[in-house]
Amino acid sequence: MKKWTILFVSMLIMSVTAWADNDKPIQISQMPQVAQQFIHKHFANQSVALAKMETELLDKSYEVIFTNGDKVEFNKKGQWMKVECKHTQVPAEVIPVAIQKYVSQQYPDGKVVKIEVTDRKGYEVDLSNGFEIEFDKKMNVIDIDR
Repeated sequence: MKKWTILFVSMLIMSVTAWADNDKPIQISQMPQVAQQFIHKHFANQSVALAKMETELLDKSYEVIFTNGDKVEFNKKGQWMKVECKHTQVPAEVIPVAIQKYVSQQYPDGKVVKIEVTDRKGYEVDLSNGFEIEFDKKMNVIDIDR
């Protein structure tokens, strides 16, 4: 009986693990409407190299990679969670005004090349000059790394 229990638990773990990390290529039209609008508004001139839906155990997310290397990640509702630009900068309309103001005052030579919503609902920003700045949800700077 002990062997059967171990076998059952092992098979259950393997099946959950296999199901939990399921990436599936999709069309932009299969993404939530909010994500589609974001892409058309901020990345209209870029060609999509890959769009995929990532299914985890209890969650779903979307990722779009453009041919120039830029990447956008969305949550299951289609809200952007991360925008990363390899050879350009994050569109200004995406960056909260308080972050734009802080960056332009403190790092006038730095451009925002990545912005990500953190688990604490703040933002993490990477600049072209190598600085990484973390903001809390009230837009206070809580960490700076280089």
